[in-house]
Amino acid sequence: MPKRLEVYKCQHCGNIIEVLIGGGANIVCCGENMQLQSENTVDAAKEKHVPVIVKGDGTITVKVGEVSHPMEEKHYIQWIELIADGKVYTQFLEPGQAPEATFCVTATTVTAREYCNLHGQWKAEA
Repeated sequence: MPKRLEVYKCQHCGNIIEVLIGGGANIVCCGENMQLQSENTVDAAKEKHVPVIVKGDGTITVKVGEVSHPMEEKHYIQWIELIADGKVYTQFLEPGQAPEATFCVTATTVTAREYCNLHGQWKAEA
């Protein structure tokens, strides 16, 4: 059953949802169960997807890949999410923008997730 902060995608219409509070039923869209998006952590592709977390003085910056990810109309990062000491911060992106986000926060436990419109969800922890 769905759990808090899991991400699901409809394979028909492309709707994407993030669970705030998990319930006892499957999540359905377009008459079928939505597909849980697994969090990839290893990247063998030419374009890097694994988030890079940089902690600064009062900030945490998340960059997508050691080599900047493309930000083209057909291939781009849709959002970057930071989970810092249990709090969630999200930055939505558009084609043409830099594949990174800076959050004004400090934290001990950090997980960064990002979503590529072609290659799905990726995460890193620091």
